[in-house]
Amino acid sequence: MFEIKENISLKNYNTFGIDVKSRFFVECTSSQEIVDFLKTRQNPNLPLLVLGGGSNVLFTKDFDGYILRPSTKGIEIINESDDDITIKVGAGEDWDEFVAYCVERNWGGIENLSLIPGNVGTCPIQNIGAYGVEVEDVIAEVEALNISTFKTECFKNDECEFAYRDSIFKRKLKGTQIITHVSFKLQKQPVFKLDYGKLKDELNRFDKVNLANIRQAVIDIRNSKLPKPEEIGNAGSFFKNPVIEKLKAIELLSQYEDMPSYDQGLGKVKIPAGWLIEKAGWKGKRIGNAGVHKNQALVLVNYGGSSGSDIYNVATEIQKSVKNMFDIDIAMEVNIV
Repeated sequence: MFEIKENISLKNYNTFGIDVKSRFFVECTSSQEIVDFLKTRQNPNLPLLVLGGGSNVLFTKDFDGYILRPSTKGIEIINESDDDITIKVGAGEDWDEFVAYCVERNWGGIENLSLIPGNVGTCPIQNIGAYGVEVEDVIAEVEALNISTFKTECFKNDECEFAYRDSIFKRKLKGTQIITHVSFKLQKQPVFKLDYGKLKDELNRFDKVNLANIRQAVIDIRNSKLPKPEEIGNAGSFFKNPVIEKLKAIELLSQYEDMPSYDQGLGKVKIPAGWLIEKAGWKGKRIGNAGVHKNQALVLVNYGGSSGSDIYNVATEIQKSVKNMFDIDIAMEVNIV
């Protein structure tokens, strides 16, 4: 049975390690517990925030409402053939542990997404991605509870309206659904995706290419440039990579020959936000206890004791710098509360 706690510190529930409090906090281990909580909460007009692993959120103040942590667990095979397997996973499962579980069984499709922090239930919202793979590539269905009707609703892949770091759950359905399970269709005859970043070079250290070695290569790359949240508070990539007009990119390349760019088709080009931020002089910069990581300009960090507002202020100053230097707007990927 769930318990509603009051005035709970959220320091251990967000990877930035921001020490704010929530007026109410409840953890539910099943869909039925979530329904029971929604039906019986005493102050239904107070704000409700669904919090997974806390790896994509920045708290700038105390939260005057309910924080709900869906902790539904379990991994269940729901369909299997010689070529693929579909599995239903509880929202409360740790994402990287789930990736390891699949790699151990030679189920391919998410190995490039190794070491991304967070829980399974939040991966469709953000459409997490890394090294040429996005989770939309493997999601078959998302199961969620409607906060108003208390009924379970299922969203097939094409109904999720996935886009770059985006989905229907971030837009039209924001604040209306609580994801309880996600179903993934994975391959038993994996097709490796190795062309993004330094992945192929990193794999040269191994005697063969397989899911386990791809996973290890991704882990090694991420560990070499990204701080561990338990050591330095952070939420991974803080900004989205901007997509700009091709003509604008050509103009910038005439000024900055070293600017990386990735053709997106339809006259659009993606520019790495990390490169823009570094070029604007922010890599390794520190203001008080908040700053930008020395190895990866895309990562904002809490060196200890920083407030969420301090980190947010750094983020807005970075946006201004990039806008002034390149006339490019970079959007925050992390949710600001």
